[in-house]
Amino acid sequence: MSTTGAFNTGEVRPWNKPQLLTSRDIAFDKPFVAAPQLPIGLNWLDIDANADIRVKAYATNITKESFTAHIDSWSDTTFYSGGANWPIITPAHLEYQCGQFSTEEDHPWDKPQTTTQRRISFSRPFVTPPKVICFFNQVDIDKNHNWRAKTYVSDVDATGFTIHIDTWFDTILYSATAGWVAYPEDREYVFSGTANTMDVRPWEKPQLENSAQVKVPFDFWKVPKVFMAINQFDIECGHNLRLKVHADNVTANGFTWHIDSWNDTVQYSAGFSYLCVV
Repeated sequence: MSTTGAFNTGEVRPWNKPQLLTSRDIAFDKPFVAAPQLPIGLNWLDIDANADIRVKAYATNITKESFTAHIDSWSDTTFYSGGANWPIITPAHLEYQCGQFSTEEDHPWDKPQTTTQRRISFSRPFVTPPKVICFFNQVDIDKNHNWRAKTYVSDVDATGFTIHIDTWFDTILYSATAGWVAYPEDREYVFSGTANTMDVRPWEKPQLENSAQVKVPFDFWKVPKVFMAINQFDIECGHNLRLKVHADNVTANGFTWHIDSWNDTVQYSAGFSYLCVV
């Protein structure tokens, strides 16, 4: 797997003309033998604070030539802009497995709880415990308390892992969905991990722009593609939720990450999962 893709609502409409449903048909650079899998993760959010935070990124009409990317909201949410990206996993990429888990598979949205977990079994066991990353593609959070959510994995073994979707303190997390990707741990054409603003500053000292360097412990033979998606955020309610994650200065042995907000958003902390592939 050496291909990733991305979509931002700004490609089809301006941020100051919000709408609930935004989509775009995307053609692959060249047709695949069969339709690929597209584990989509959110990398950009700009949502008004006056209603609940609701956003969902997903793909439909996936064929071997193209698909439709969607980033939607619903009900009375004012959705200014959003972005998502994805690695492209074709049927030939048998070493990779992917999927997603929603809290609504565990409990209904109108009975929110602070922690949710589920044991995920791989469709094909790995020889040894693989690397697994997870990330959000959907959240629905009450507007009246700070917006806090986190997804992560634990207890990874060759047959599966436990995925978690949590919040804390007084946040009301109605629902969330996390995508995941797993691959063998010893491959030198892929590298993954997580990063967080709390790697560089404490949560109680919020700031809009945060960055640091990721060093890959080996040199890729060419500059990799970098997939990045949000896996955690803690943002003050009362101001719009504005958050984006992105990379620059990408080389064969690392990249610089950025976790940014803007305007009057108060970003206590945020984090992302990443996957570098060649």
